[in-house]
Amino acid sequence: MQAHKPPESGLLDTAHQIPLLDRTIGWSEVNSGTSNLAGLDIVAGQLADAFSVLPGNIRLIDPDPTEVVQADGQIEMIKRGKHLQGSVRLDAPVRILLTGHMDTVFAADHPFQDIDELEPGILNGPGLADMKGGLSVMLGALQLLEQSDLANRIGYDIMINSDEEVGSASSAKLIERSAKGKIAALTYEPALPDGTLAGERGGSGNFSIIFTGKSAHAGRNPDEGRNALIAAADMALQLKAIHREGLSVNPAKIDGGGPNNAVPDHCILRVNFRPKSQVDQDEAQNTLNMLVAKIAKEHDLDVHCHGGFGRPPKPIDPQAQKLFGLVKQCGAELGLDITWRATGGVCDGNNIAACGIPVVDTMGVRGGAIHSADEFLITDSLVERTQLSALTILRIAERGGL
Repeated sequence: MQAHKPPESGLLDTAHQIPLLDRTIGWSEVNSGTSNLAGLDIVAGQLADAFSVLPGNIRLIDPDPTEVVQADGQIEMIKRGKHLQGSVRLDAPVRILLTGHMDTVFAADHPFQDIDELEPGILNGPGLADMKGGLSVMLGALQLLEQSDLANRIGYDIMINSDEEVGSASSAKLIERSAKGKIAALTYEPALPDGTLAGERGGSGNFSIIFTGKSAHAGRNPDEGRNALIAAADMALQLKAIHREGLSVNPAKIDGGGPNNAVPDHCILRVNFRPKSQVDQDEAQNTLNMLVAKIAKEHDLDVHCHGGFGRPPKPIDPQAQKLFGLVKQCGAELGLDITWRATGGVCDGNNIAACGIPVVDTMGVRGGAIHSADEFLITDSLVERTQLSALTILRIAERGGL
């Protein structure tokens, strides 16, 4: 696309002087899988140091307590890493939110740990695209903003959590607090390799359904037992039966059972729901509630449901449409053809939108094959997307809104 250079082109060109790639590589060289608390602690410190170049208050925040259902049915508290939060110009007339995550899906013992060049301009490595490259872009855009005369017209909060890859349970309240009072939000998940953004997103709910029956000898007195495994299987089949367009239902795992000569008295069914709309989510929740009571009665055992819809559906409402339009306009000024499409994936953008804040949640680098050992980053996109974010923020400051 042929573009007319924006008046800010001189400022935007200084993005080439920011060590966007070097710090992306440095952060990605430290494993920060969600459960690797030591690695997360290192990366959190690196990020706090890097973001300290900005004015305002940058700090690390302890995670909220998070429950998890173990394979034996016990509900235990699990430790998450610290989150980074920053606030700049709290009294500015216009304020926005920028979010990202420091955790990856790759555990400390995962074989995918190294960074390699696949070809000139394309790097393969854990977290390069999802989303340490995006964090570098976020910081780079704010560094450019702070060099502008428009900076005093806009304030912002930064939120970088340590548990996005597992649903943000320990940072959900922090996201909600951070979103309060903002006119817009930008989140730095990766765009597709061709630069396409994620638009409308469905929601996601994860549940662990605990079945407690009664053990008995499989030969002497089987009818005196209450088979938790059969009840869990019955639940799985009935839940799968409501799977349809707009509501994906995935019974994923059953923990439990026992020796062949005993009626199993304990099982846990793990299930994921992906509703496209709030109506679909309500249907899923109501059906689940109904089946918990129905299965418990029919199988004469106890059924307890743990979990919830941690990612509400994210439609594109008129305010979100305006924000996407602004990003598209800024892209055009930079010679980029910005488009977006619906996706079945979820992220913190779902939670932000649920707070009533318009959000574009794929402002990060161009890359692909995320959540796999083939993950890659297109290195030219670091400068490209830094300029796109910076120009978008400058336009919001200039307009005093969307």
